[in-house]
Amino acid sequence: MTVKNPLGQIRKELESHVGKKIKLRANRGRRRTFEKVGVLENTYPSIFVVRVDEENYFQRLSFSYADVLTSTVELRLHGYGTDGRKIASCAGE
Repeated sequence: MTVKNPLGQIRKELESHVGKKIKLRANRGRRRTFEKVGVLENTYPSIFVVRVDEENYFQRLSFSYADVLTSTVELRLHGYGTDGRKIASCAGE
């Protein structure tokens, strides 16, 4: 079964988790990856925003839904065991 609009499906999945704490793993290229824990703040037509609140560190990070589709960004619910439950995975997984 093929998905006609995978970006729309990813957006719908993320909309159901707005306001929840998530663990974010992003690949920034050339072996540069980072992991942050934050709150999924909002979803917009082309991007979603994650607010990171750590001690002495406050930042809002924005990513496109295509980043999730291409596995550049991986999102998991925070607090569900060691790995958490993966959210907004691409249709092939």
